[in-house]
Amino acid sequence: MMNFVQLPTPPAETIRPVGPIKSNIHTLSLDGLPPLVLGGAQFNHQYNDDPFRLPVKDIIKSCFECGVCAIDTSSYYGPSEILIGEVLGDAEFKEQFPRDTYFLITKAGRIAEQEFNYSPEWIRKSVNRSLERMHTSYLDIVYAHDVEFVPLEEAVCGIAELFRMKDEGIIRNVGISGYPVAVLVRLAELVKNRLNKSVDVVLSYSNFTLQNTLLKNYLDDFYTAGVKKVLNGSPLSMALLRSQLPHAFHPASTELKAKVHEAAKYSASQNVELADLAMRFALRNWHGTTVIGWSSLFEVNRGVQAYWDSQNKELALEDEEIIENIRDILGSSVNETWPSGLIENYP
Repeated sequence: MMNFVQLPTPPAETIRPVGPIKSNIHTLSLDGLPPLVLGGAQFNHQYNDDPFRLPVKDIIKSCFECGVCAIDTSSYYGPSEILIGEVLGDAEFKEQFPRDTYFLITKAGRIAEQEFNYSPEWIRKSVNRSLERMHTSYLDIVYAHDVEFVPLEEAVCGIAELFRMKDEGIIRNVGISGYPVAVLVRLAELVKNRLNKSVDVVLSYSNFTLQNTLLKNYLDDFYTAGVKKVLNGSPLSMALLRSQLPHAFHPASTELKAKVHEAAKYSASQNVELADLAMRFALRNWHGTTVIGWSSLFEVNRGVQAYWDSQNKELALEDEEIIENIRDILGSSVNETWPSGLIENYP
């Protein structure tokens, strides 16, 4: 059995904030997005057996106090929006952190694992339900969620409704999210051609990690399509890049999982936890915002510390040789992806 390398994490009071705190200036545009965003997928049964037992209020409060003043969730993430809303709707919390001091982000269009609905009626209903759940009158970003699973023309119809809600002031920015980067580029171009409008934000997950850096190759394509911001989600590739075994639902190939397990053993032999190394790699090399899920205060503190560690030049030099050897271990699995969505959506 492989030992988990547990390194000490500084107490919260010693951690430097990563961005402004309680500022209603930085939230006026996407340029004010903090470098880290709290991912709400962790507040779901998929990642935690009982999300209702998670210290959600403490996690959000700690994030905001650390300058991680943004939350990303989805109506698809089980009770996530409800749990977040219970915190944001609390009178004491609202007094401490007014609504205009943080970004609130959600997604619409995906209902269940195999159920999607991008009709204008459903998109509007889903967004209105999210507003109610999270006790807010507006949302900073709403993504069309996992767009690769429906015909792209169908996704465009739902995105058009999001733009209508943007015109009404309910949504500040319209986004698209999903896994296959080439499909996201194709959809961003299609939206521009069909609607004569540009998607504001793109979120792709597991595509800028220690194992896979494909997202960076497509940035120019997104910007040509008029996209303002591209966010990197899940820098640990949905908990694949760690010493523990991945979750049963993880879609990576058996070969990739085996190589990551070998890489984790090598990393542990160097007294470095693979998850810490992978997090530093992603934060060091991705020049933009990263969405990360945390289930405890320990994970919040550790994640924020990883952000500062990623900027430590001496540590970067120490990491360099280990990273090079790990990528050698991964071999042909570097930049390997897994199938996601409809084949006809791929260029």
